[in-house]
Amino acid sequence: MATKAAVGEGARVLARRDRVLARMLREHGVPELHRRRPRRPHFAELARMICYQQLAGRAAAAIHGRFEALFDGTPTPEAVLALPFETLRGVGLSNAKATSIRDLAEKVEQGFVELDRVARLPDDEVVRELVLVRGIGEWTAHMFLMFQMGRLDVWPVLDFGVRSGFARMYELEAMPTPKQLAAEGDRFKPYRSLVAWYCWRAADTVTPD
Repeated sequence: MATKAAVGEGARVLARRDRVLARMLREHGVPELHRRRPRRPHFAELARMICYQQLAGRAAAAIHGRFEALFDGTPTPEAVLALPFETLRGVGLSNAKATSIRDLAEKVEQGFVELDRVARLPDDEVVRELVLVRGIGEWTAHMFLMFQMGRLDVWPVLDFGVRSGFARMYELEAMPTPKQLAAEGDRFKPYRSLVAWYCWRAADTVTPD
């Protein structure tokens, strides 16, 4: 988990390298990779992210609140697997999301996804483990790396807001494709998470939460 001091130092390094990022630092300050809300255990956070997929914030928050109310404390793989599938559906989860949360719990229990050791893994290995779960793709894995684990060099090229914001920041005629954006990101290593945050600001989109 990167400290706020490390994030601030990264933002200043980028500003010295790049005039556009220097302007973004002046206008928007140091990126906020640390959630304002209390940090959840990894399993509970991934379950929350699944609840929120493709839903507006208020509706997702209501479903997630009902989901968490099923448990005594934060959700755990064991507690999820102890519930009937119909109970998960009963809080408003779609069939796909209930299946995804159960699949996450099963893969953690079976050792395919080792959440207790992800802090020691490089980013690409964390992504490889998480995408084994039904319903968790590269984008969700990248958001987990950035905002749950505080990794500084994540580059979510599939994110529309990042692509749009990058085009606005650098006054490009067309929004870059994911492949083009991947190449553009090389010059920002090892602080690409911070550049992505500035892209969201430039696109005037809300940082994924």
